[in-house]
Parts: sequence; structure tokens; C-alpha cells
Amino acid sequence: MAGRGNDTGGTGGEDFDWVYGSGSQDGPRGSSDPEPTRRIPVQRRPGATPPGPPPPPVRLPPAQQYGATPEPGGPRPSARPPRRGRWTRPRTYVRLVLLVLVLWLAFLVAVPLIAWNKVDKVDFEPSADRPAEQPGTTYLLVGSDSRAGLSPKERRKLHTGDAASELTDTILLLHTGDGPTTLVSIPRDSPLEIPGFGRSKVNSAYAKGGTPLLVQTLEKATGLRVDQYVEIGFGGLVGVVDAVGGIEICPKQRIKDKDSGLNVKKGCQEVDGATALAYSRARKYSPISDLARVQQQREVIAAVGDKVLSPWSVLNPIRWWELNGAVPDFFRFGKTTGPVAAGKWALAMTKVEKSCTVPLARADTTWDTKRAQQLFGKIAADRTDEITPDLCTATGLAR
Repeated sequence: MAGRGNDTGGTGGEDFDWVYGSGSQDGPRGSSDPEPTRRIPVQRRPGATPPGPPPPPVRLPPAQQYGATPEPGGPRPSARPPRRGRWTRPRTYVRLVLLVLVLWLAFLVAVPLIAWNKVDKVDFEPSADRPAEQPGTTYLLVGSDSRAGLSPKERRKLHTGDAASELTDTILLLHTGDGPTTLVSIPRDSPLEIPGFGRSKVNSAYAKGGTPLLVQTLEKATGLRVDQYVEIGFGGLVGVVDAVGGIEICPKQRIKDKDSGLNVKKGCQEVDGATALAYSRARKYSPISDLARVQQQREVIAAVGDKVLSPWSVLNPIRWWELNGAVPDFFRFGKTTGPVAAGKWALAMTKVEKSCTVPLARADTTWDTKRAQQLFGKIAADRTDEITPDLCTATGLAR
């Protein structure tokens, strides 16, 4: 077929300008041909919908992207699970519970430490010769009748009398070690040799020379070395008993004691702090006087210990706060006593296995020297399991 158009005589070959145009500027695409090849327009069918944008690609789960077949009845590949709110996630509640526990433990630890920093410390160790170190730990617990810190109204309410009194109403020796925990009451009227003052009632040693002289007097009489010292005032017992919601006492008879202000019926009953204090001090109603009182004091201490260490004292934040808040105002500890040692003492007071009065020869609180030496000898050697019933009686008198 002969070429169409001019033969340029160039490199040879036929001119295809009739298809693509010759490059001149006379026609479309620079073609001089009046009818070059054009794109044929698409004719839409009547009623057809104009094409829209292409649909977005379907996102399959990762497993199906690699050929896995979706389970029958399962969610559509393109469906996304609804987003869960913060409070519908289990881990939110787990974190919340853990946070509450951490805050609660911090509260339980912080409150006693804050109270401990406010507690007065006593220099109780005498400068004179003392017994050598002994196995176990011996605590001296003193219930002072000091009225310091009590207002005149409080002294009248508690029947505590003169504000200048500085005697010791309660003297207890508590020993802990390998054997049974043992608590021994020392009647306050016990006639003992007080270094530098001759023979006198043991409770007067506190007034004559303070805590060191009292410790020295007891160490000389018993042969025991006092390792730790705890002192509680009148108001201290009231505050602690009220903080734990009262205690139970079980008097064996109706007691009406004018001097202490006690008026209780026979049998077990719940009492408040003021009544518990009066019960600890009452003695003139009984023919054995001071011997009856030391038994009541041990009963009150045991009841307080049970309440202090009850689960409710820890679980109830108000009780925990009030209980610890009562400590600095009315308790004093020895300078060598730290918070851990104080905690051990409080725990030991609730686990007393043997409780008695120092062996006595007569009801006037004169000691039975032979039996007393045997009792304190076994305590000093930490052989409290060998203490026989005849050495450890409620009144101190031989059976």
C-alpha cells in the first residue's frame, strides 16, 4: 500500500502522520490532517447510575490475610469489636483494689510511728551494780498514780485525789523467752529494802528516787535484770479502754468502793475506761485488800490486750487512730525501748500463760523469801516451764 502524504525522502519508510499527526500546529495534537484519530466517547445506557468512587479495601484479620478460613457463625471479617470502657475492664478493678490495700497498709504503719514519735522516754537504768544479762526479756510495767495532765474535773471524776501524789499503784514483772510467758504482780505495800532509804513500802521508791531507784530496788529483791520499762498513768488506762470500745470484767461479788468510786454488780459486764480504772484501784472492800487489787489489775490488763489485738481494732480506722492517739498522752517507755520492743511487749501481754502474785508469807504482803527466790531463780534462768503451781498462785499465799 502506497504511503499517504508527502514522501520526505528521509530514512525511508512510509509516513504514518495520517495516524498520529505530522507534528504541525494546525490540528489537534499538532496534526495538519483535518480528521485525525479521536477517542470515541462512551455512551451511557438510559437509566444507568453514574459510576461512583471505588469501595475501600476490606481489612481482614491477620490470620485470614494469610489464607485462614473464618469459623462458621463467627464475626464478619470487616466487623470490629466494640471498644470497652475503662470501668468495664477487669484490670481497672484489680488496680483499684491493690491501691486501696497499699494505702491501708501505709495507714496501719504510719499511725503508730507518728504516735511513737510523741511518746516520752524514761531513763530507767540505775547507775549502781546490776544483775548480769539473762536469757529472755523481762519487762517492768508500772501503773503510776501520778495525776499530771489531769484537770481538777477529771481528778474528781476518776476519784484520783491529790494531784501531787507520785506513787506506783501497779507493779508487774513480765518475762518472755523460751518457756511460757509469765506475769508476776508485786503488791505495792510489799516491805522491801530501798537502797539509801532503808526498809519501806516498795511503791515509795518511785517517789524517793524516781524510776531508777524503783528498778534498783526490784532488781536487788528479785535478782532479775529489768530489760525494758513501761509506765502508764491514770488517764492512760481510761483512754485505752475507751479507745477499744470498753472491756469486760467479771467480779466475783458486788463491789461498792467509796475511795475508788467503783460500783459494779457481780458477774461479767462491759465497762468503760473510768470504771475499769476504778476496778483496778479498788481494794478496801476486800479482807485481803491489796491482794484482791493485783488480781483485778491482771484481769483488766488481759481484757485490754484482747481488745487491742482484736481484728476490729485494725479494721476500724477510727478505733486504730484513737487507740494509737491515746499512747503518747499517758504512756512512757524506757529510753532503750524502740517501737518494735514496745510492740513485742503489747503482744506478750495478751499471751500470758502463767499469772500470779509474788510468793507471800502473810496477807500483809510480806514476802515468803524461800518461795520467792525459787520463783525468780527459774525466771532468771528462763525456765518458766518449771514453775510449779505452789510457786505461782493468784494471791501469792501458799496453798
